[in-house]
Order: sequence, then C-alpha cells, then structure tokens
Amino acid sequence: MSKPPTPDPRRTLTLRDVSEASGVSEMTVSRVLRNRGDVSGATRERVLEAARSLGYVPNKIAGALASQRVNLVGVIIPSLSNMVFPEVMTGISEVLEDTGLQPVVGVSNYLHDREEQVIYEMLSWRPSGLILAGVEHSEAARAMLAQAGIPIVEIMDIDGTPVDSAVGISHRRAGRQMAEAIIAAGYRRIAFLGTHMPEQDTRAKKRLEGFEEALAKAGLTLVDREYYAGGSSLLQGRAMTEALLQRTPDVDFLYYSNDMIGAGGLLWCLDQGLDVPGKIGLAGFNGMELLDGLPRKLATMDACRLEIGQKSAEIIAGKRPGGVIGGEVIELTPTLDLGDTIRR
Repeated sequence: MSKPPTPDPRRTLTLRDVSEASGVSEMTVSRVLRNRGDVSGATRERVLEAARSLGYVPNKIAGALASQRVNLVGVIIPSLSNMVFPEVMTGISEVLEDTGLQPVVGVSNYLHDREEQVIYEMLSWRPSGLILAGVEHSEAARAMLAQAGIPIVEIMDIDGTPVDSAVGISHRRAGRQMAEAIIAAGYRRIAFLGTHMPEQDTRAKKRLEGFEEALAKAGLTLVDREYYAGGSSLLQGRAMTEALLQRTPDVDFLYYSNDMIGAGGLLWCLDQGLDVPGKIGLAGFNGMELLDGLPRKLATMDACRLEIGQKSAEIIAGKRPGGVIGGEVIELTPTLDLGDTIRR
C-alpha cells in the first residue's frame, strides 16, 4: 500500500487527510474524533495517531452550526495579576477536564464597561456556559446574561441577586467575623488600609461595610483609613502602613483589605521593632499560601477559592446532585486564621 501524499501545509487539514493517513473512511474518522459510534480500539488508536501526526484540529464551528453551541465555557475574571484567581481557575479546570468542555478566559480589569464588552464577545461564540466574578454588573450586561439561554454562574460573592446561579462567600459576614475576633482580642484603636473602592470593587467594599457594622455594635469606629489605587504589593503595604502610623501612632490594630498589602505592613512593623501582636495587631484577607514564609503568620480568612472554582464548574457541567443545571446559590464558609498577629 503506497504512502498517502503529504498534505499541503498552506491549506487547512480536513477529515479526508486523516482518512487517507489512517486508511479508514471519513465517516469512521468522524465517529472517532467526535467519540461517537461503535469503533474498535485498534481503529480508534490508528485514527487518533494519524490525526496527531498530521496536526489535525477538528472544526468545531461546523458542528456548532447544528447544535448552536460550542464546547467552550467562558470565564470572566477581573485581573490576571491578582493571585486570587489562578486557584479559582484550577478548580474550574479540574472539574471540566473529563467533560469535553474547555474554559476560555476573558479579563474585565474591574471595569463594568469592559466586562460588558467581554460578555458580548463571549456570548457571540455561543458557549455552553459562562462563569464570571461578582454579582454586580451593568444593566446591559445583566440583560445579555439573562437572555443567554445557557447556565450562568456568578462567583466569589453571594451578597446580591444572581442572574442564574452563584457560588461564593458572604463578604459582609466575613468582615463582621474578622472585626468580632479583633474586638474579642482586646484591640480598640483600629484602622483600615485598602484599595479605593469604586462601585466596581464591590467585594472589598462589602467586607469593610460588615467590618464597620461589627465595630459599631461594640461602640467603636475606625480611627483612621489609608487608601491606595492600582495593584496590591508588599511595597504598597509598607508605604501605607508607615504613612498611617506616622499620622496616627496610637493605633493598636491594622485591618488590610488583602493579604498582600497586609504582609508588606507586617514586614514594616517588624523592621521598626514593633511588638506584634502585643502592641499592634494586623489582619488581611484571602488566605494566600504564598505568604506562609513570612517571619510571622498574618491573620487572615480563606476565601474558598479552589472550592468556588470546582462548584461553579460542576453547575455548568451538570455534575451537581440530581444533575440540575442552574438556579443554585451555594454559600461557602471562609475559615478565620488568627495566625501570629492577633493576641490570643
């Protein structure tokens, strides 16, 4: 049997190329590549090997014309630099791995108009589902999500009304719980350090609201605040901590909106020889394992990132109990870790 001719690299490969390379019919090749029909193991392996050696990639758009859906799951996150989201993506990928569904990522940069544009582009490809951060969106974005006709899962936050399903934590409750632990440890002169919180950065805003609610219940208010714009960093945390403590030196607790700036603050306090947690306590948010190598373990709360990714993908893939897809709100419970920076 003569060897089939090598396909012209300048043209798109077709089923016929795989058929000629494997010595089976185009119909059989199609069955193997779509994992449909009764095909022997030997024939399946021959077809797959031929496809691999040629570099053949199926044209899923052609199949989608009939089903009106492609096997993609859109995932829209606010940032690629925020270390919170890689763990969420890991959870999504783990669950979708054996489903034939492939996650595709878009970035909103914490901007509602940018998110609206990404939602529009994602939905124009008719994905099988959409996962996106937060429950607050523009009116146009909510309208597109409501009319999409596919499972929609809003993640990270359950303090709001989801379009379809939601998986996350209550950030208001997390803020209250942290404040209660700080008050119980005897701290009273408490300050907040975090990002400027426009309407788009709603999760940090909700945590602060819950935090202040718990302070008010105990007859306390924040004695000072320090805000920053842009990305979080250790350097940012050091600079903010220095500025606030120079301005209000009798503060006895620093509550940071995230672990990264909290870690920078901790390093500055230790460099200055401050008694942590005796004279001054500190806490962040997110439970970042990256910071476990600090001289002291920063008090924090785990935001359930991996589990959020897993459960959101289970909803999309119909892997929840009963196989029901959509219409589910899953509230997860974050774990408070007092670390070494809150008095026991």
